[in-house]
Amino acid sequence: MGKEGESIRRRRECLKCEGRFTTYERVEEVLPLVIKKDGRREPFERNKILSGLKKACEKRRISMDVLEKTVDEIEKSLQEKGLKEVPSTLIGAEVMERLHKLDEVAYVRFASVYRSFKDINEFMSELKDILSTKETAALPKPHLEKHEKKEKEEAKKKIDEEEMSLPLDS
Repeated sequence: MGKEGESIRRRRECLKCEGRFTTYERVEEVLPLVIKKDGRREPFERNKILSGLKKACEKRRISMDVLEKTVDEIEKSLQEKGLKEVPSTLIGAEVMERLHKLDEVAYVRFASVYRSFKDINEFMSELKDILSTKETAALPKPHLEKHEKKEKEEAKKKIDEEEMSLPLDS
């Protein structure tokens, strides 16, 4: 195996002249075309994703190695899908998912550009979702179960109250 398992090194011998030589074989990676929002198709460019990640992670404590590994994961994911064409929205969703796990500030930065928030309310809604997810994850398990049970009881009570307020058929 060669560098990081990306190529195979073989020692060979010519049957006629008995000369020995080395060959390297590597898998040819075929990446899909990207379907842009306006319908144009263009080749997949890993540097565009890396550039977007760099901008989102600017002045954050995230190394280039981590960003390059993230792009590698996205590339691998697209290759595994085996599609000849992928919508840019699928790539954006992959980036968003990984950024959400990597760094919340970078995620919000990327989301604000990627999702083209129309106003501050959409932006605040996204922030609230992040905060509620973070708070739920921070709750200890027994407390979380109690919290979920309380929410279910409140929801059932609300449904019961709504049913009680329905007009009776005469």
